[in-house]
Amino acid sequence: MSRITASKKQLTGDPLYNSILVSKFTNCLMWDGKKNAARKIVYEALDILAKKVPDVSPLEVFETALNNVKPAIEVRSKRVGGASYQVPMPVKANRAQSLCIRWILMAVRDKKGQPTAQKLANELFDAYNKQGVAYTKRENVHRMAEANKAFAHFAN
Repeated sequence: MSRITASKKQLTGDPLYNSILVSKFTNCLMWDGKKNAARKIVYEALDILAKKVPDVSPLEVFETALNNVKPAIEVRSKRVGGASYQVPMPVKANRAQSLCIRWILMAVRDKKGQPTAQKLANELFDAYNKQGVAYTKRENVHRMAEANKAFAHFAN
């Protein structure tokens, strides 16, 4: 069953790249309804990425970075009898996208001492190169699922 949420119906591409993914990322970055400030940060970060990776468009770098951070499998707690097991389960596309955006923004917000656009550009560049805090988080989730694959038969 596919659920169509309000954001899926109403979300339009951003003004510069006409990308729904950039628009969704901007909305997740936004604090207190300050969309212009969030847009400015995202566009500035994409400009920095364009300078760091000159042969690839910044939108491609952005999408590749997000795809590199998306988890394929995660663990969920399942109570069986009196015990709780960490059961590995595949991640749906919408959740994978939400998780990767959340992890990148969490990594950006945890860093201190630089402008947000610079921190975001650095984290996206690291994710593009399959390293950095958000990519490490994904690897830890996959490692946890691999360690608990003995409980996979408890998945519904």
